[in-house]
Parts: sequence; structure tokens; C-alpha cells
Amino acid sequence: MISVEDRAQRITESARKIQSPFAVDPTLCLYSPQDNVESLKHPRIAEWLKFVEEEYQPSLPDAERKVLLFLPCTKTKPYPFSSEHQSINQRLLDSGFKPMDRLYLPQELQARIEAPFTTEVLNLSLLSDGKGTIIHRMVISEPMGVVPYEHIAQYKGKPSPACAYDDPGLFENRGNAVSPWRADSTAVKASATRWKWGDEEKRSYVLMHNEMSSTVARVINRIGHNYTDIVSWVAPGLTHRSFVIARDERAANNVASRRKVGNGFMELVGANDGLPQDLRIDCLPTIEQCKDAVVRLARRLDIDTAHATAIYSRGGANATPLALPELLDVLLERINRA
Repeated sequence: MISVEDRAQRITESARKIQSPFAVDPTLCLYSPQDNVESLKHPRIAEWLKFVEEEYQPSLPDAERKVLLFLPCTKTKPYPFSSEHQSINQRLLDSGFKPMDRLYLPQELQARIEAPFTTEVLNLSLLSDGKGTIIHRMVISEPMGVVPYEHIAQYKGKPSPACAYDDPGLFENRGNAVSPWRADSTAVKASATRWKWGDEEKRSYVLMHNEMSSTVARVINRIGHNYTDIVSWVAPGLTHRSFVIARDERAANNVASRRKVGNGFMELVGANDGLPQDLRIDCLPTIEQCKDAVVRLARRLDIDTAHATAIYSRGGANATPLALPELLDVLLERINRA
């Protein structure tokens, strides 16, 4: 087991998540909220944030419907090679969407794609159904805010940091999102393998959360008019959903609106708080859609609901529930909505 106290060992673990020919940048391994806040001043991250917030413009053809689809970042890099993105992308392909250009991840990765997936899941270009709808994919990512699919590997003629980082540092429930070697660490060891956040971790979490939400909002405020629909496909209850939803959406999503830090509270802000109504991100799947997916999963597998719930939680195929056919039905229905 990798020791949480040993950063060098954790970097070794992080390196395994980056698929060759890409490689981890040890300075972009972020294991705690404090690491995340500090990363905003890292040259590669600061330059990236300036690019997406101030310079980036999507190249979109004329189409009746232009859907901006946000997907979650994954521990596997590059994202399209993850089980989750492969499942989502293959479902889009199987439903009739096709890549509009030959913008692929390296052939070394294409050669490692296994059935039932096709190499097109590693195509980074726009997708078109040939009937007037195109999909432009982006990834919600900390510490980079957003990563347009076409820039996962490269941007501005240089390697993208999106294929070189590891950031488990905001996932409190895992029990290892801490950096005990830092002078500002206030985490307390709760067991041999789990740690509990202290006030500095909680404070830094809110600061980073709100900065990422603001980045998403700044990008959408600048380029959102290019799209007819803006949809995020992020799991309920997790950090990525909290990055997106507004204050008036949090109760319905069972997502906290603030964090207790010391003797006070710090408010959590979502991207939709900073967006006008016509540019707000439609955050899916809903909690009710997830419940219905469990019922349909039980029916498909001919098992009881308790067993289906366990399978749903694991997601199947080492992915998350977002990759299950029953939930992808929801995504396709929303994308194809006239």
C-alpha cells in the first residue's frame, strides 16, 4: 500500500495513471486542497487558465443545434482512454454521431483499445449526427477548469497539461486527500489508511472549488453564445456537480451550499451562479433519473433492486454509473431533444 506520508511514493502511483506515450509531471501531482490552491500559480496551469478564460474560441461549423457537452475528468489520462469516456463516447458513436475530423490520440493508444470499443472513441474532434446536430465535448477538470476535447493532448503548439497531471486532492471522502508533508497541513490521521481534514484543508477546498466554478463561468460567459445547448454529464453528489450548480439548485441535488471552517462558514459557489439564465448549464443526470436507472438496470439483468443498486454503484466495466446504458439513455435523450 502506498504511504500517504511519502510524496515520492505517491508520485509513483500517479505515474501509473498516465498512459504512454504521455508521462506525469511530478510538479502537477496535487494530493490535497492546499496543493490545488498552490497549483493556480504553477506556470503550466496559470498559462492554461489564461488560455481558456481569455483566448480560446471553439471552431464550430454551421449547424441547427450545437451542443456543448461537459464530461468529468478521470484518474486515467488522457481522459478518452478511461473506461468512463470510452463508454460514453462509444454510445454516442453507436447512436449515429461521427467524428468530423481525423484528430486522434496517438496510435500507440489506439492500438490498445479493446472490444467492444472502437478507435473512434479516441477521436477528439466534433461529433455530428449528419442531421443538423453537432456535439463539442469539454472536460470539467481541477486544476484546469475546463479542457476542450481538441486540446487534451496539445494547445498552442505545446503539450497540454491535461495529459500530465494527477489530482485526487479534492476528494475528501477517499480519506487520503492530504499532504502531511506540508507545513500548512492540519489533517489528522484517523486510522492506518484514512485521514480527516482540518480547517486548512477545508478552507483551501472552498477556495479551489470556487475558483474552478468561476473559471467555468468565465469561459461560458465568453463563448456560450456559440451553442444552442450546454449540458454537463456529472455524477450527483460529487465535486464536479458542485462546481456547476447554482445556490438555488443545491438542495434538489443534495449538494452542500457551504462548509464549516473553524467557527464560521464559507459559501460554495457554482458556475451557474455566475451565468445568465440563458447560458446556465443543464446538469444531468438528476437524482430521479439515477433512481429510475437502477430500476431499469434491475429489469435488464433480471435481478432484485438491492443487487442492481450495488452494480450501479460500481458502474460496471470499472467505470462509473455515468457509463451505464441506463443512464446513457438519459444523455442521448437530452442531446437529441429538439
